[in-house]
Amino acid sequence: MRNGITRRDFLNGTQVAIGASLVSPWTTLFGSEEPHFALGSNYYPPALTGLRGSRDGTWETMHARVAGQSWQRGKPEEKVDLVIVGAGISGLASAHFYRQQNPRARILLLDNHDDFGGHARRNEFSVNGDIRIGYGGTESIDTPSSYTDAARQLLVDIGIDVERFYQYFDQELYEGLSKAIVYDEATFGAHKMATGYGAIPWRDFAAKTPMTDKAKADLVRVFTEKRDYLAGLTRAQKHELLSKLSYHDFLKDYAKVDQQVLEMYRRWGISFWCVGTDEIPAILVQGYDDGGGMPGLTHTMPRVGHRGNEPYIFHFPDGNASVARLLVRALLPQAVPGSTMEDVVTSRIDYSLLDQKNADVKIRLNSTVVNAVHTRNQRRVDVSYVHNGHVHTVRARRCVMACYNMAIPYLCPELPEKQVEGLQYNVKVPLVYTKVMAKNWRAFADLGVSFVYYTNDFYKQVELDYPVSLGKYKFGTSPDEPMVLHMCHVPYFADIRGPAQWRAGRRQLLTTPFSTYEHHVRDQLDQALGPAGFDVERDISAITVNRWAHGYSYSPDLLWEPDWPNDDTKPWVIGRQPFGRIAIANSDAGAASNTNSAITQAYRAVRELADA
Repeated sequence: MRNGITRRDFLNGTQVAIGASLVSPWTTLFGSEEPHFALGSNYYPPALTGLRGSRDGTWETMHARVAGQSWQRGKPEEKVDLVIVGAGISGLASAHFYRQQNPRARILLLDNHDDFGGHARRNEFSVNGDIRIGYGGTESIDTPSSYTDAARQLLVDIGIDVERFYQYFDQELYEGLSKAIVYDEATFGAHKMATGYGAIPWRDFAAKTPMTDKAKADLVRVFTEKRDYLAGLTRAQKHELLSKLSYHDFLKDYAKVDQQVLEMYRRWGISFWCVGTDEIPAILVQGYDDGGGMPGLTHTMPRVGHRGNEPYIFHFPDGNASVARLLVRALLPQAVPGSTMEDVVTSRIDYSLLDQKNADVKIRLNSTVVNAVHTRNQRRVDVSYVHNGHVHTVRARRCVMACYNMAIPYLCPELPEKQVEGLQYNVKVPLVYTKVMAKNWRAFADLGVSFVYYTNDFYKQVELDYPVSLGKYKFGTSPDEPMVLHMCHVPYFADIRGPAQWRAGRRQLLTTPFSTYEHHVRDQLDQALGPAGFDVERDISAITVNRWAHGYSYSPDLLWEPDWPNDDTKPWVIGRQPFGRIAIANSDAGAASNTNSAITQAYRAVRELADA
């Protein structure tokens, strides 16, 4: 089984980290007190800084389950129509679709995190009494024209008009600012930052770099010569070749560039594909050479209609956390004040209203599901979960698993082996989105850059936030105003290929303390911005590290993926099949790490429950 995970794979070295937890008080089965799930009036996780995302306290219970820990299923304390495991966008969308079919249905959503939204996470910072907002995960409604009918309609249902982003997103603010590259000494002989990438003549940019004369000449050539490196092949033949050829090998064997140019681009796309360029099919780089991206295909295989000719502007200040907020507003309007896509950005959610005793819809946070099985007569599903160290059980007419695919086999022991293999094929990609609250962005403006790429460092980049103003939320358009900086870290292993590198990366993330992330923030900002007067001690007011040990959903577009003869043979399609009264909805089920997949798979799962 190529991507199937064993118990050891899932844990991937975290046994040591959770060893103490296996004997900690939360293994107690039942307490004598009445279950109490309501959150306090001051509970507001978006304002928390430090280590967030897969923070300690969210993952240990599930990892203990995988390690063999079991919990006795108790007598059901609640009875509902639908239990949804996972309160990310797919879980919330499942509740929305189910309520459309069954307006009076009683629904309970269970999530192990301290906030809803899954990877669509909101980060808030207070600066001189003002609020600045960042995205801690899912960042945009990417190419809304490509969304399925069900996903597009859901956006409309919850009040999102994507056309308004043409007004709200300032597409001109950063005009005149370019990319910069920080070259590392080990690879290029000197540590140096070069500005003007993609904005000044390539010969002038190359002259700023510490590369050898041969590498400089090759960089200029590959960007400026109008050459088809696959001349003589038809477009179909080119597509076939470039689909099986890495971008690294395309540059090496066809564009014939110097080794330093290859090293310059090795990690260029790692925040998107989460692998080096030696594992990215060259065909995927189409469309990423405009504006000084990844060169070589402009005259070889030009891409037509990239992103549906839509700009990348469909972005709330907190990314798709506002999509999650609008879904919660549709389900629990009293918890999310307001009525528009504009006012949801500045609404303060009352988390104490998410889980009210007599409400038809409840969102129960800090609750890790450990078991989901049919009752003896197959008419109900009993779902057990750990909350505050105690195990509780709820009985439901139906269940939607909107959690990670790889977790489902451990929660649903009745699943057939073939379906288990399909679910285990997915290996989620670890990554970190770190948000730095800077008191201003004057250094960026003085350097003339909006994005800095590091050829070989802990964080792949630092960049200015998306310039979006909605309703009462106003973006800091002046360089002397506060700015949320975005930095991304993806573990990279030169000697590990395929999904194994993501398993190793997961272990690395879960054993890396906040202090390490913070150290690299300060070091890399000092490298790039220090010469322009940025002082890390003076100009950083807060840091939030959104650690996603199980981050992006697996996408079958990298070099190792086989050619599946049809949909029915694809592991994720086999894995997402309904099982009795249990349906599966998550972005994993669509093998695509985006909101369109999360919503579309929720729609399918709810339809399957209705058909069943």
